[in-house]
Parts: sequence; C-alpha cells; structure tokens
Amino acid sequence: MNNPFDYIPSAECEEAFSKLVARVETLKGSGRPEDINFCRELEEGKMLGVLVAEDKQGEQHILYAFSGQLGIGGFHYPGFVGPVFDYLQPDGYFKIREREISQQNRDIADFKKGILKNGQEEYEKEKARLTEEVAIFKNRCRKSKLERDARRKSGEADEAELNEMIRQSQFEKAELHRLKKRVAADLKPFEEALQSAQSKLSAMKEIRRKDSEELQRWLFDNFKLINGRGESRSLSEIFAETPLRIPPSGAGECCAPKLLQAAYLKGWQPVAMAEYWYGKPKGGEIRRHGNHYPACRGKCLPVLRWMLQGVETTPALDSEDRSGGFRNPEIIYENEWFCVVDKPSGMLSVPGKGAAVSVEQWLMKRYGSGRFVRMVHRLDQDTSGLIIASFNEEVLKTLQALFSRREVSKTYIAELEGDYRERGLPEKGVIELPLSPDWLDRPRQRVDFEGGKGAVTEYEFIRVREGRSRVMFHPHTGRTHQLRVHSASESGLGMPIAGDRLYGKRGAAAPSRLLLHAHKIEFTFPLDGGRYSFESPLPF
Repeated sequence: MNNPFDYIPSAECEEAFSKLVARVETLKGSGRPEDINFCRELEEGKMLGVLVAEDKQGEQHILYAFSGQLGIGGFHYPGFVGPVFDYLQPDGYFKIREREISQQNRDIADFKKGILKNGQEEYEKEKARLTEEVAIFKNRCRKSKLERDARRKSGEADEAELNEMIRQSQFEKAELHRLKKRVAADLKPFEEALQSAQSKLSAMKEIRRKDSEELQRWLFDNFKLINGRGESRSLSEIFAETPLRIPPSGAGECCAPKLLQAAYLKGWQPVAMAEYWYGKPKGGEIRRHGNHYPACRGKCLPVLRWMLQGVETTPALDSEDRSGGFRNPEIIYENEWFCVVDKPSGMLSVPGKGAAVSVEQWLMKRYGSGRFVRMVHRLDQDTSGLIIASFNEEVLKTLQALFSRREVSKTYIAELEGDYRERGLPEKGVIELPLSPDWLDRPRQRVDFEGGKGAVTEYEFIRVREGRSRVMFHPHTGRTHQLRVHSASESGLGMPIAGDRLYGKRGAAAPSRLLLHAHKIEFTFPLDGGRYSFESPLPF
C-alpha cells in the first residue's frame, strides 16, 4: 500500500474520488434538507478520503470517509464509513458527562455574572468611597501644612504658636493613621466576601478541570484502534510512546484511521488510500479544492504508524529521504571565514532525524573533523541554490547578525503554476502575510493574522510560458516556507510553486522537484569590509 504521508494517488483512488465528487453534486439537487446541509458543510472545507481494499477472494472494494464530525449527523452519513469509536450516542457515557460539564460551564458563567460580579462591584464601590474619604482628609492636611509653613516662613509666629503648630501636625498624622485603620476595617468585610467568591469560583473551575480531564482519559482509553495484524491498542497507549504523551483533540477521527479501521473490521486488505480537500480552506491553511494531501503528522503519524503495522507500505512509513538522484553540492567560493555552497534540491541543509546526508555533514566530511563548520542559514530541503557556511563561531554570529538585521540581499527565482495576468496580478508588488506553524501537521505553515510572525516578500514577474509564471522573489524576512506559502495562499499570489509537494498539486504532470531556486545572495562582510555577491544559474 502507498505511504499515506508521501504518495501520488493511484488511478483507482482518483477515479473513486471523481465518483464521490459527482455524487456530492447530485446530492446538492436532491431537495432533501439533510443532503443540502451535508453539502454545505463540505463546501465550508472538509477532508475526504478514499480507500481501495481487497477481500479474501481478491475482489476490490471502495470505502469513503470524511474527517471529524458533521454538524447534524455527527459521525454518520450514508455512503461513508462510521467512526473508529462512536462516543456521540445521546444516552452514552460521553454525552451524559459532556452535558454535566456543559452545565458546569453555565454555572460558572452565572456565578461570574451574579455573585462574583456583585461582590466585585460592592468591593470597588466601598473602596472608592473610603479612598475618597482618605483623600479628602489628606488634602485638608496638605492645606493645613501649607498654612503652617507660610506662617513659619513669615517669622511672625511666637514660640507658643510654633509649639501649637507642631501639636497640630502630630495630631493630623495620628488622625490620618487612625483613619486608615478604620478604612481598612470597614473595607475588610467586602474584601473577605470578594475573596470568598473568588475561592468559590476557583473551586468550581478545579472541579470542571478534573471532570474534563477524566472524560478525556475515558475517551482516549476507550478509543481502540486495530492494526494490520489484528491487534488492538487505545489512543492513550499509542500516544504514551510519543513526545506528546497525551493524544491531541480529534486524534483518530481523520479519514485514514476511519478507513483502515473499517477495512480491518471487514477482514479486507488495504491496497491504496488517498485524502482530498473539498471546499474552502480553513483557518489560514493552504488547501485547494480537489487537491490530494498527505495525512497530518501531529494527529495521524502515531496512529497510522500503529494501524499500518502488518501492512507493507511503499515507500517505507516515516521515510524522509528524498535525496535519491540529486547531484552533489558544489562549493562556489571559500575564504578563511566562510564558504558559499550551491545546494541541490532534495538535500537537507542541516542534519535531520533520518539518515539523509545534509550539506553541513557533507562539508564536515570534506574539510575534516578538525575544522569548525556550521550553516549560517537554511534552505528548505526541496529548494536548491546558494547557502552559506561559517568556519568559526565568531563568523557564524557575525553573519547571522547580518541576516537578523536584514542586511543580506537574497534573490530567488521560481516557476508558479498559472498565468499571473489571468489572475489580474500586478507585475510587481509586495506580499505581507504573517505565518505560524501548523502544529498538528508539521512542517506545514499557515497564514495567521492573529498570532503569526510578520513575513514580507517583494516579487516581480519575469515571463509566462506553457501555463507557468516565472517570478523573482526578494524576501525581506526569512520565515519557514515563506515563499511557498506567499505563492500558494489565496491571500498572496494564489499560485503554488510548481512541484510543491506541500502546498501545490502533485501528480504525473507535476515536476519531480520544487521549482524554487536561491539564485543570488549579496552582503557586506564586517570583518574585512568587502562587498560579496554570488549567483547560481537556474537548474530548471
């Protein structure tokens, strides 16, 4: 079976998905409210999956799944496989406990709006009244002091009057002290009432937290997944062996786990699987209607690693080495401080988790173990072009400081899918879209206007040929996948870079590599004051 994290859909999956799309189009005109609502929810953005499986007689069957839940039907809709674990039964344990926790939420909200709010208002009102009383007395004392100071300064006060002024000052200080004590005593009941309400709220929240955690543990413990050897393991057991330790919300509810579980329960052998996006993208993600996408890594990698035990996949599950067939790196310049390398597409910049050799490791082997070699910056594995390595710690910090201060000029050239003129894009422009990681589907990035880091790209189109637009990029920032997301996002250029396996469309007609090249790099080097400029010819 294909690796669900690295594949091009088989002809059977493509045909099955086409039939599914045609069926959805038919449902839109059925006139049945449940069908219309189903289609509307799909159009808001949903992952759909297809699985080709064989029974023991060798006959092939097609299974369909949608990710997550539906607003009305929950986990179920005719023609699609059900959930791995249906915990949404109205009278089941999960829904009963969920209703109890929902009631706790309402009780907490009512308590905040009622007792707590009243306590806060009464406390603040009394505090303001008493604070004003102290302020009035202090103001009276200040005026009295000014009068005494003026009288002393005049020199007209005799000794008896001066002594009286001293007694008056002492009396006012003592009176202020007594006033503050009385104010504190008067405010204390209101303060204690507010603290009591806050303690009550904290206790209510703690009960809710424990109940929510208990319900989550129950769910994860009872969410049982089968693998290709017929063994069963809960989500809790699967994720206990991962850095996350606890399953993320929605784990096991994606298309792939549903499809595999359904096939195993029928005694069928999975042959091919593919997942496709249907509808509009969600939450800043780069998703295109009708495109196929690999399974998400945050939620699905641990689950599918377990479920596919006993099933041979090609390439091997978790394989990250895409280096097959690329040329060796080329050192195009070196001096006593740094070297500039022309990196091939498919090669890592720095060591990764797998066995694939990185540029840094290649340089260390070339220069010998006794020499300091560190990459100053990075290029995506799929991007080719110029990258700099330093030969000592001081140079590393110096060059990295140039990058952080945006004093390094970088030029990339890419081929984008589509004609920019047909999209009405200007020949030149600037893209400003903040980015953040998609934590449950690394290494994908997403547009994030709320919590993302600023990312700015200047672009200029060069030509259009055979349905592709050649563009020159000048990134002002260096965010992960910045050029790829700025190209593919509908908020950016809306045209993915050709060959982009994450944000574009892969298939037989797609190029074998990402058509993005770090073409030119320029900077002034502080240690010798020299202006350096390097270029690498396009390999595509």
